Amino acid sequence: MFAELSQAVKSGNAGEAKRLTEEFIGNGVEPEEILNNGLITGMMEIGVLFKNNEVYVPEVLIAARAMYAGLDIIKPLLAKKDFKSKGKVAIGTVKGDLHDIGKNLVCMMMEGSGLEVVDLETDVGPDKFIHAVKEEGAQIIAMSALLTTTMPEMKNIIDALEAEGLRDKVKIMIGGAPVTAAYAEQIGADAYTDDAASAANKAIELLS
Repeated sequence: MFAELSQAVKSGNAGEAKRLTEEFIGNGVEPEEILNNGLITGMMEIGVLFKNNEVYVPEVLIAARAMYAGLDIIKPLLAKKDFKSKGKVAIGTVKGDLHDIGKNLVCMMMEGSGLEVVDLETDVGPDKFIHAVKEEGAQIIAMSALLTTTMPEMKNIIDALEAEGLRDKVKIMIGGAPVTAAYAEQIGADAYTDDAASAANKAIELLS
């Protein structure tokens, strides 16, 4: 029954995604079912296509817009029911780096996987990540860098979390064009992924 909604998301039809979501709500379907079986399924399908280079950034952005068209309707209903997400991720592009396209794609894929995302945006130093863990309960810190000159800031943030006694309370993910799995191991991060769909999958894996 959710195939049409998943397809609307996958094809980027925001109007149809909104209409179907409203129709489900009107018919008494639980918002969790709409989220998990319709919106998330569609976004995960586009994520697989993106990972396999069968679709590209514009298609992902259009699909995300369709997902949010439905998500905006059910979010207030989920809040009323105290719906538990799969986990909370604080994500940001590190200090000195203003690139955000890759980071934004990861945000979309993570939200489309049922995770709660705290987007710290760009030029983010240790203090904001520490605040996200202490005050907002982030279980994963996800850091992005597109410049080789800003990559060392990732290690600075990990060191700051250790100094605050928070390192063992969070999992740390890193990514970005110049970043590698070897660098993740070198600085003591828990995971490296090279695309947005993989990042969402890895986050869920780390949380489990």
